[in-house]
Amino acid sequence: MTDSLTDGNDPALRSWVASANDPASEFPIQNLPFGRFRRSEGEPWRIGVAIGDQVLDIEAAGLLPHGDMKRLLRVSPYERRVLRRQMLDGLQEGSTERGKFEPALLPQSQVQLGLPCDIGDYTDFYVGIHHATAVGKQFRPDSPLLPNYKWVPIGYHGRASTINASGASFHRPKGQTKAPDAAQPALNPSARLDFELELGIFIGRPNVQGQPVTIEEAEDHVFGLALFNDWSARDLQAWEYQPLGPFLSKNFASTVSPWMVTLEALAPFRKPWSRAEGEPDPLPYLDSEANRAGGAFDIQLEVWLQTAQMARAGHAGDCISRSNFADAAYWTVAQLVAHHTVNGCSLQSGDLFGSGTLSGPRPEQAGSLLELSQGGKQRIELSSGEQRTFLQDGDTVILRGFCERPGYRRIGFGECRGTVLPAYITHG
Repeated sequence: MTDSLTDGNDPALRSWVASANDPASEFPIQNLPFGRFRRSEGEPWRIGVAIGDQVLDIEAAGLLPHGDMKRLLRVSPYERRVLRRQMLDGLQEGSTERGKFEPALLPQSQVQLGLPCDIGDYTDFYVGIHHATAVGKQFRPDSPLLPNYKWVPIGYHGRASTINASGASFHRPKGQTKAPDAAQPALNPSARLDFELELGIFIGRPNVQGQPVTIEEAEDHVFGLALFNDWSARDLQAWEYQPLGPFLSKNFASTVSPWMVTLEALAPFRKPWSRAEGEPDPLPYLDSEANRAGGAFDIQLEVWLQTAQMARAGHAGDCISRSNFADAAYWTVAQLVAHHTVNGCSLQSGDLFGSGTLSGPRPEQAGSLLELSQGGKQRIELSSGEQRTFLQDGDTVILRGFCERPGYRRIGFGECRGTVLPAYITHG
């Protein structure tokens, strides 16, 4: 779609916010992702937009008559593009509105960034076909993918109450585990704690219960994308997952990055979506001309691991995996929305989808330690001389994502960072 409201991707656009013009910045004027911030603990959250190393308070800038993120999420795509156009006009070089916008800027380093919105329901999908295949081979070498995988976007309903903002720490979970030679299970801290590299999909406009969202309309219900880490306790998962799937192995913590990157900002990085020869075509409700023409997004993803020893030494950590959303995902964002609602399910503003683990086709592109360590059988060598099969206390995992393409400004998602604390000790 091209009109007067969607020209904000022009690489020639520059901002009077000097840091936004730095080629290394994740937040040039072409990005303008939404999130929430506050100046100090206890203050109410305010709606902010990232521009360079600053946050624009869009209510203080006179762009919104309210600071209610849920109301903003519900606006139509047209209204969101109008708001984007107003921000572009006010932030670009030579703007006559600089005097109104400049007092509404705050350095990101001086504010607290929180969850991008209040998260309602959370669904985790399983779109990463290379992850599903690699994990399936560990349990079913001859038939790693179950028969429904290539027909149904697999998912389960998770727990929204323990989704953390980037930068938060969490305690190592406890749960039942059972050793192969044990007569009965025992309650233990997880010894096989893992990360999962995912994208988060934030729902904007709701749909009425009983009224499915068609694939042609699906992206009109998506506000933006973020980075997402669905921490997983693999030993708890192995014991509990049959017959109903993940429970305590997944609901103890997840981490999401602070900025929702809009589909408008991602427009230059769309790619055609297709299936390899011999793969089944999706059922008609999951198929459309627009989805085939540009339903995939070229988003490069990285996983960094910083151990406690590295942190003490001032070491930023090692990049242990790189992959790409377009290469990893078997299903598109639009297909997930269409499938989630085809039975009449009502999505609400602020609902979150996790994509599922996004591993690339090569072993070193795996999006989890379960794959990188081959189920704990192969140790990962780090530059500090340390080794890992699964996460240890004090480890920090940082997810990073960005889009780049010749002729366009590079845009980023910000960090998705979380640190593992020792298991909580019950006193008394």
